[in-house]
Parts: sequence; structure tokens; C-alpha cells
Amino acid sequence: MFEYVGAIHIHSVFSDGSGEVNDIGNFASEVGLDFIIITDHNTLRAQREGYEGWYGNTLLLVGYEINDKENKNHYLALDIDQTFSTRLPAKEIVSRVKSAGGIGFIAHPHEKRNSMKEHPAYPWTEWSTDEFNGIEIWNHMSEWMEGLTEENKYQSFIHPLKTIVAPQEETLRTWDRLNMERTVVGIGGIDAHAHKVNLFGFFEVEVFPYKVLFKSIRTHILTSEKIEIGQSPDKLQKAKTLIYESLRKGHCFVSNYYHSDASGFRFFGEDGNKSYQMGDCLLLNDKAKLKVLLPSPTGEIRLIRNGKLYDKVISSDAEFHIKEKGAYRTEVFLDNKAWIYSNHIRII
Repeated sequence: MFEYVGAIHIHSVFSDGSGEVNDIGNFASEVGLDFIIITDHNTLRAQREGYEGWYGNTLLLVGYEINDKENKNHYLALDIDQTFSTRLPAKEIVSRVKSAGGIGFIAHPHEKRNSMKEHPAYPWTEWSTDEFNGIEIWNHMSEWMEGLTEENKYQSFIHPLKTIVAPQEETLRTWDRLNMERTVVGIGGIDAHAHKVNLFGFFEVEVFPYKVLFKSIRTHILTSEKIEIGQSPDKLQKAKTLIYESLRKGHCFVSNYYHSDASGFRFFGEDGNKSYQMGDCLLLNDKAKLKVLLPSPTGEIRLIRNGKLYDKVISSDAEFHIKEKGAYRTEVFLDNKAWIYSNHIRII
């Protein structure tokens, strides 16, 4: 498998972000990302004006973030070329994205606000639908704002990466529960806007600069073919297809780059004859096992089954012989800090 590292959930001047799309693409290339996905609110303008393409070694793709008629239930629609009315209820939005062949991810599903009431939370409430592809399990902006207090706000503005601790437990529990029934893909989002804020009344700072957030929550994808860089329509379409298919199938994992580069992490299954990637299903047999490989010397590898800790080991690799059906994923901690969250492998 070939690994590519990207950032998802980014806003530009075409909605409520401060950055020009081409500048955002160039920032991502400078940081070394392989792909980014712009998701402006309720518009595909960046796609329609021809901004999709390569910026250095970074492929910039365009989806969008849509909300329902009450400006709630935010939904990331990817691999799609049409927008839908915001007057629709959330369940209908999810259905229409699926019918159009798009990929849909619930954005910041359990977002909360303990401060900054002028910036309300936008949690997901329409759980009666089962047509979404996945959920955003870790959102930088949401966690940062939820943890903001009067006491830490200046430090948080200056060091926006230090306050990011881990995904919300409620989100992880929901994600695990959903995967007990079907594959629900987990991705990471940075929710970048690069807002400019006036501090102390006399100077302006950029909160969450794009280049800073590109070193935060990342989504790594695994593809069966190598992505070729090239602006020709054929190469661009092939690259888009490989990236979106990996996200659609759950052949991906989420990491916090601030703690360390997670490139090289692998979580896969074997049954004696075949290997299975994250997002796959494996039939239980007496040879079924799950393996983990880390890019770092050691880390705490936690194997989660159906939302509960199944086993853990401190090592650079691990092998678990599986004797029970369930939805299995891994979490990796470095020095007690949350680092990597794999997608599930379902053993049925």
C-alpha cells in the first residue's frame, strides 16, 4: 500500500476563511502534505473556478460543508460536483449526497462550547439516518474552542497546537457503536479558517494560521496504486479517484502530527491467506490475527473491540490473535499523549 498524508476541512475566502485558495495550496506544499481538501460552506466555487490541481507536490481537492435549514448538522460532502439547498433537513441532505455519488462525513458530531458563546456549537443531531459514509472523529477547531477559558485564552492563541489532547470520548463511543453494525469511516479535520483577531486593542493576530494547522490533525490514506503528479486531466482524475476511494473504504487513519510524524503506521489483519486493511471485513477463523507497526521506537498500542479496551502493549509492533467477532481498531499513545487512531477492521 502507498501512504499519503493530508488535511481535510479547510475554509477559504469563498466562505468564512481568510486565505486565497491558491495560497492555501502553496502553504500545504511548503509543509509537505500530499493532499488537502477545501470545504467551504455551501459552495463549490473553488472547484468551478478551476482551483483543483497540484500545488507543488500537494493535490488540492474541493468539496464543501453544508448545513441544514436551521444552520445545524454540518456535513462534509466530498467527491461531488453539485450543491444542495440549505433549506433541506439534514436527513435529506445526507440522502442527496449519497444519491449523487458523493462521500459524506458528519462534521464535529458532538461539538460543545464552554466559552465564547458568540461562536455557538454545531453538533450533529440527526442520527436516524444511516446513509452517511463516516464521521469526523477529531476536529482541531472544535477541541480548541471547547477548551478555551479566560485563564488560558492568550496562551491558546499563541500556541494553538498545545491544547489539542484527544478526540471526544462521546464521539469515539458513537463511532465504535456504529461500526458494530456497518463500516463507518473516521477522519480527522482541522476546520481551518485562519481568522484574524484583534488582541489588546492594538494588534492583530491570525488564529490558526493554515501552515500551523497543517501540522496538527492529519488524515493518512493508503492506496493500492501510486499517485502520479501531473496536471493532465487523466492524471488528476486518477489521483482524485485513488484518494476518494481510500476515504470511502476507510483505508485511512488519523494522527496528531504535533506529537510526531505518524507516517509508516500500519494496522492490518491476516487470516493465513490474505491481508486486510482498515475498513475491511475479515471472517473469523483460527488463524485470524491483527498486526500493528509503528514508525517510532515504542508507543502504547491499545486494541479496542466494540468500544472497549481488548488488549494493550508498549512496543514498536504488536500481534493480536483474535478469537471473538467484533469491530476492532487501535489507538496509539506517545508519552501518554494521544497520537494515532486507526479505522476499524470488522471481524465477522
